[in-house]
Amino acid sequence: MTQDELKQAVARAAIDYVVPGAIIGVGTGSTANYFIDELGKIKDRIPAAVASSEATAKRLAGHGIKVLDLNDVTDMPVYVDGADEIDPSMAMIKGGGGALTREKIVAAVAQKFVCIADASKLVQVMGKFPLPVEVIPMARAHVARELAKLGGEPVLRAGFTTDNGNLILDVKGLAITDPKALETRINAIVGVVTNGLFALRGADVALLSGADGVKTLIRS
Repeated sequence: MTQDELKQAVARAAIDYVVPGAIIGVGTGSTANYFIDELGKIKDRIPAAVASSEATAKRLAGHGIKVLDLNDVTDMPVYVDGADEIDPSMAMIKGGGGALTREKIVAAVAQKFVCIADASKLVQVMGKFPLPVEVIPMARAHVARELAKLGGEPVLRAGFTTDNGNLILDVKGLAITDPKALETRINAIVGVVTNGLFALRGADVALLSGADGVKTLIRS
C-alpha cells in the first residue's frame, strides 16, 4: 500500500470512534485531512466539529460541516488527529504542520484522543523527527539557546508563521527517553508557547495502518 492508501485506511477506521450526535474535535495534517473527507460522508450524524487550525476549519466547512469555536463547547467526547511519531507509552511528537498549540488545546478539552497514523510512526524512542517548539517572535534567540542546552539543535522553520502569529523552532538531534519530563521542561522556558510533545496528555487510542491492516493500541 502507498502512504496515501495507508492514511486513507486509518482514517476510515477512525470513523468508528465518532460519537453520533456529539461534537467531534479534528486535527491538522495530511492524515487528518483524509479523516475529514471520511467525516464528510457521515456529516448528518454529527452536529458540528471543532478545528485545530484554520486549514482544518476550511476543509470541514468545504464538506458542509459546521465548525464551532472551542470556547463555545463544553463537551467533546473525541478528538482525532495524526502524529509525526508515537512511542509505546502513547506519547507523541506533533506539530509537523505547525498547528501544535491549537491541537494541544483541543486535545485538552476532549475526553478521548484517537491518534491515526501509519505504522512507521511507532518508534521506541522519539526524536528522529525534529521536535517543533512554538515561540513568541522576540524570544526566538533566547529559546534557541535554552534548547541547545538540552542537547538539541534548534532550527528556525523558515518562512513559516503559526495561526497564532508565532514562529516554530524545529529541534533536531534529541533522543526523548522521558517525554513527560522534557515536555514540562521545555514549556517552562520563557518565551515558549508550547512544544510538540504530547506526553502529559497523550493518545488514549492509536490506530496504526500497515500492510496487514489497521492495528489498535490502547493506553494502559
